[in-house]
Parts: sequence; structure tokens; C-alpha cells
Amino acid sequence: MKNVLGAKCMICSKFFEDFEYVCPEHQSEHEPEHEFDYKNEGILDIKYDYNLIKKTFTKQKLANNKDKSIWRYTPLLPINENSPVPNLFVGNTPLYSLNKLADKFNVKNLYLKDDSRLPTASFKDRASAIALVKAWEKKADVITAASTGNAGAALSGLCASSGKENVIFVPASAPQAKVAQLLMFGSKVMLVNGTYDDAFDLCLKAAQEYGWYNRNTGFNPYMSEGKKTCSFEICEQLKWKVPDKIFVSVGDGCIIGGIYKGLKDLFKMGWIDHIPKLIGIQAEKSSYMYQAWKNNENIITKPFVKAETLADSISAGLPRDRIKALKAVKNTKGEFITVSDKEILRAIPDLAKQTGVFAEPAGAATWAGFLKAVKQNILSFDESIVIINTGSGLKDINNAMKSVELTNMKYNKVEPSIDKFRKMMAS
Repeated sequence: MKNVLGAKCMICSKFFEDFEYVCPEHQSEHEPEHEFDYKNEGILDIKYDYNLIKKTFTKQKLANNKDKSIWRYTPLLPINENSPVPNLFVGNTPLYSLNKLADKFNVKNLYLKDDSRLPTASFKDRASAIALVKAWEKKADVITAASTGNAGAALSGLCASSGKENVIFVPASAPQAKVAQLLMFGSKVMLVNGTYDDAFDLCLKAAQEYGWYNRNTGFNPYMSEGKKTCSFEICEQLKWKVPDKIFVSVGDGCIIGGIYKGLKDLFKMGWIDHIPKLIGIQAEKSSYMYQAWKNNENIITKPFVKAETLADSISAGLPRDRIKALKAVKNTKGEFITVSDKEILRAIPDLAKQTGVFAEPAGAATWAGFLKAVKQNILSFDESIVIINTGSGLKDINNAMKSVELTNMKYNKVEPSIDKFRKMMAS
């Protein structure tokens, strides 16, 4: 990888030319609150040789590239140019212009980036595609991940398309639709009797013991690099006229960290003239990042919080990529906003009715956060806003039906008779 210089620890700033997962010389500063060992928090940030990349990778070369997948950005990705890639097409999701809604909410431009259109219907396909390539490069026989559902499904589907053995750890509370995806794709599924954090740590121990390649976010530094491709697409789709604010739902913190990394890459390449403010949306019942940001707490020593939100994809008692997430918001002068589970449920049908996009709770949380930002008057009439939907509502029908009940939506029962239908319509 001539384009990669190495990696830098996000805590102690030590630079490594050779690396695998986390900083080998960094130890956690806080004491774990239960049996698992949290000494893997020296997450690394991949560093690129932008001067070298600029010599051969230009906007014009990108525009001429007929490959519309994330692999069009290979010069800015930490993979070898000749490495095999998964068969499933990942990337180029639509960026919808919501002109009427922009007028309604008094902003200049409003866009919806719909990553539910990725092959396994969630944003996590971006990271899993990179993970699979890295596993091939390292000649690993098995790849593993812990997930609330989407990351596992993404890895599972991509592995199925490529014949790669995989083991997925998910909390027993994961939505059935997401577990079904894992089983359909042929993964070895481990339903962990505990939280996502428990599944994460069991996955770490199993990967170490059995020599599996580990895809876990906040541990594997390459996952941010896959997720940053969303930023590349947004800016390219907007013809390099970047928005003023981007709304991103936050659980583990890897997505917002990846969005920021992609924007930084483009800025250092000279392709964009500024970096947008990043607005992180958290569920009130899983608000570790919001609390740390609001109260200016030490992100390393801050202990677990209870994570009990119905938005499983952003439920994290200890966000594993919290360092990158906090830097993403602070460095862009953005902010965190929390939304209640009720606000999330109301946002599911509201977003669907106004845009035609059916989002899962974590995706709808960004819409709920945008609506709250409108009410709090933190948006300006001259701003361009991008909202990211991270997953399909079909992944969590149970909560979709809860939103139906909460908003009193009803369907009509009718007999197969046109006369009775006329009477019903007239009543």
C-alpha cells in the first residue's frame, strides 16, 4: 500500500509503520466494570501520503471512472490495487434532493443520503467490504464481528458472495429480521446472552484465541476507512459543493468518525474548500457521546452508561470508536443532539410519508434529530443540510408497527364487494 504511510494512535499519538489493530503500547486508563478486559482502546487512525496520491488521482480521473462502486476511490483506501474485492456491489447510494421540504423547514437545501439501498440494506456494507479485502490480504481463513445486527448482516452477506467463512456474535435481543439475514447468508451465528458490549468483548477473546480476522469497529482501524466512502459520494454527488451540516446517527461512533475522515481526506486533497459541521444524533437512552460532549467529560475514563434504546443499531453503553466520534464533532464545531424513543418512532412514518424512504429506528433518528434542530432554531435559512439514513425499516418491522400504533395509523377492512366499498367510501 504505497498510498498509506502508517497509523497513529488516537490517544498517545505514537506512529506505526507496521500495525494490525490497536496501539500495542497503549493501555486503557479506566477500570472495567465487569468481567471483560477493556485494554484495546488505542484505536489507530490511518495516515495517507496525499502528495503521492495527488500525482495520479484527480477529480477528472475519478469522473472518467466507469466503476461506480466504492472501489472507484481505491487510491484513498487502505488496500492494495490488485486485491480482490467482494462480488456484491457496494456504494453509489442515492442522494435525494428534498426541495419542497427545504422550503417547509426554511433551509437552503435539504438532502437525504439513503444507505438502506446498499446490498444488505445498511450503511455497514461499506466497512464490511473493506474488512473482507483486508482478511484476504492477510490470508485469514475466518473473519468475525460483533454486531447489534447490521454490521454482522453486512459482513455475512459479503462473505456469502465471496465464499468466506465467518462467525457473527450478536446480543440475543437483536431484531429477528437481522438474525434471519445472518442465518440466510450461512454465517455461524452466536446469540450472546447479554448486551452488545458483552458480544463485542466475547468476539475479541474468540478472535484472539482462534486466530480469526476481527472486523469489530473501534478495534479494527480499517472500518472507518470503509465508512468514509459515504463522504466521498456525498461530495461527488453535490459536484464538490459541500453542505454546511451533515446529520449522522451515533452509537459506537464509527460512522460519524468515518464521515469526518472522508471529509478530511477530500480537504487535504484540495477537492473541497471546507469541512461541514457534523451533527451527531443519539438516543436519549443511549447517550454516552452526548453526555461526554455536553459535560466536557474525559472520553477515556468515562464509565459505561445504560443503553436501553429501541434503536438497536445505535445502542452502545460504551461506544468503542468514541475518540474518533468526539473529535469529529468538536473539530467541525458541530454538536450532539439526543432524541427520545418516542421521537424516533414518530420519525419513522414521518420520514417515509414525506420522502418515500422507510428507515429503521437508527436511520429515522437522524430525521428526528433534524426536526429537533429545526425546533431549537439551530439551523439557518442559507444552510445546505444532508441527512444520512443508515438502514432499512424492513430490518425492524416490530418497531415499525410500534410507530403505527403510536401515531394512530389505521387500515380499513373491506369486503370484496364494490357496493360495500362505495358505502365505506361515502361514510
